[in-house]
Amino acid sequence: MDLTSIIIVLFGSTLGLTLRLFIQNHLKISTGINIQNTSIVNFIASFFLGILVALNFINNKIFLLFFTGFLGCFSTFSSFIYQLFVLFQKRKFIRLIFHYLEVVIISFICFYLGYFLMQIYR
Repeated sequence: MDLTSIIIVLFGSTLGLTLRLFIQNHLKISTGINIQNTSIVNFIASFFLGILVALNFINNKIFLLFFTGFLGCFSTFSSFIYQLFVLFQKRKFIRLIFHYLEVVIISFICFYLGYFLMQIYR
C-alpha cells in the first residue's frame, strides 16, 4: 500500500469515526421501541453500503475512501458484539436473540433498500 492510499484510508476513517461518535452521543430517537444508537449507526452504514455496491465503483481510491476508510470506522460491529456479550453475561438470552435478529435483519433490509433505490435512480 502506498502513502497516497494510506492517507485516503485515514481521511475516510476519520470522517467515519467522527460521524459515528456524533450519532452515538447526540442522536436521540424516540420511536416507542428500544433501539440503541449503535444499532442505528449499523443501519445507516448498511444503507450506504447498499448504495455504494449498486454504484459499483471501480476506482481503487474511491473504494479505499468509502468502503475501507469511512464505512470501516463508521460501522460498529465490535460494539454490536460487545452488546451481545453484555446481554449474555446478564443471562438475558431472549433479548440477546432478538437484538441479534433485529440488527442483522434490519441491516440487511437497509442494505437492500439503498441498493434498490440506486438501481431505480440509475
